[in-house]
Amino acid sequence: MRFTYLGHSCFLIESGSHRLLLDPFISGNPLTTDKVDILALKPDYILLTHGHSDHTSDAEHIALANGSLIIANFEVCNWFADRGCQTFALNTGGKKQFDFGTVKMLSATHSSTMPDGSDGGDPNGFLLQAENKVVYIAGDTGLNADMALIPKYFVRPDLAILPVGDVFTMGYEDALIAAQIVETSKVIGCHFDTFDPIKIDHNKAISTFATKGIELILPQINQVINL
Repeated sequence: MRFTYLGHSCFLIESGSHRLLLDPFISGNPLTTDKVDILALKPDYILLTHGHSDHTSDAEHIALANGSLIIANFEVCNWFADRGCQTFALNTGGKKQFDFGTVKMLSATHSSTMPDGSDGGDPNGFLLQAENKVVYIAGDTGLNADMALIPKYFVRPDLAILPVGDVFTMGYEDALIAAQIVETSKVIGCHFDTFDPIKIDHNKAISTFATKGIELILPQINQVINL
């Protein structure tokens, strides 16, 4: 699998011939507006962890332009279906086999409203299985006890995408605990530096993870990480 960081919590995930876009917030992100060509992304699928605009603001435009299938919870899918998008709804604990692999929807500890203020249901994370690899996508979350279920009853992730910016989600200290709980040795940080309240000390965050033998990658815009 190949991950291209598109700012905030947005990634383009390429698995074989399939292209998955996670939480698209590009045109409204001051760090990405002149660096990412939305028209070039062309995803087959769009995965949305929750309804907040800093995770969904470009989803409608991209989905309609490319015929992308939006995968999210029931309330988020209904909101986008009302706008003409193709959707597939999951809910916490459910899973579905797609042509690129399997998506299992997990719990997250956060809030969720749609950009117009309507109900976005519960926030979620995903366990993505493709190409004999497993990726834990935490979404916006604080630490929660459900994370311990992942290695105990499912599988140890080869990679975790965890928020590290603090204030609205886990900071990097709690993200390190989360990485230890799910028993992964490789983390890509997200939800950092976009706005002043979530700017972090990169060197301190990376060295803190390193003391526990866990690799933390804080990617630059358009940086590619291969798994």
